[in-house]
Amino acid sequence: MAASVGRICGARLLKPSAGKVVTQISSFSTTREWAKNKKTLLTTLGVLTGGAGALVLALDQSVRASDLELHAPKNPWNHKGPISALDHASIRRGYEVYKQVCAACHSMRFVCYRNLVGVTHTEEEAKAEAEETLVEDGPNEQGEMFKRPGKLSDHFPNPYANEEAARAANNGAFPPDLSYIVSARHGGEDYIFALLTGYCDAPAGVVLREGQYFNPYFPGGAISMAQALYNEVMEYNDGTPATASQLAKDVGTFLKWTAEPEHDDRKKMLIKAFFMFSLLTAVIYYYKRHKWTVIKSRKIQFNPKTK
Repeated sequence: MAASVGRICGARLLKPSAGKVVTQISSFSTTREWAKNKKTLLTTLGVLTGGAGALVLALDQSVRASDLELHAPKNPWNHKGPISALDHASIRRGYEVYKQVCAACHSMRFVCYRNLVGVTHTEEEAKAEAEETLVEDGPNEQGEMFKRPGKLSDHFPNPYANEEAARAANNGAFPPDLSYIVSARHGGEDYIFALLTGYCDAPAGVVLREGQYFNPYFPGGAISMAQALYNEVMEYNDGTPATASQLAKDVGTFLKWTAEPEHDDRKKMLIKAFFMFSLLTAVIYYYKRHKWTVIKSRKIQFNPKTK
């Protein structure tokens, strides 16, 4: 065997000199055959991978709770299951909460009244909701702007004319748009529920400025939005008891829908894909058994030649 290796490699690896053996073996190392540009490429890829990992870790840690912040607890939402749909009755009630409580300060400029059709309202109900608002339109034939009742194609009205007006009315704080707030906050609807129900007295040593309130679920603890949800602060049209937790749950579900309007369609597609791939798996398994059954069940017999 050693002679065969020597003839194939032609390198005389079996020479008695140990130093020469080490030298000759090292000459076969693949690292010496790598080009300089390959080493540079691998080094660059390593640096970029490490930098990307460090960036992801830093971004993840930036949204983690600090000493005065609490993580929003996980709640058993009806839509958390892999094939569970949103509670559309809760979405409708959440729209009522937004309309009567949240719309005074927060905008939803990426949601139209037509989006409510078939989800929370009928077309006639959505038209009635839109007509309750006055929308600036124009110019008319005289070149003047005018007010008209809202239409299904109109977006939800903005409570302020611009950002400066919003800050002036809220002690310098700008109320964020709520269209995608669930997707934009760590914790999603759990964060929204915890924030709306988590107001409490500030602990010792925490100084709040005028117009600020303490909420341990808000980054920094000091929030400029006063507690908005209380028991019986409003009445639901369907007669559901309007407790503070019920209000927060319904508006959280509503904001989950506005952030992911395709939520239910995505779950339906998952069910369809499951049945489709199950059928394909059965067909492929049968085809595999059909093709391999001859090979796996054949018998090989050796008949030596007789003289």
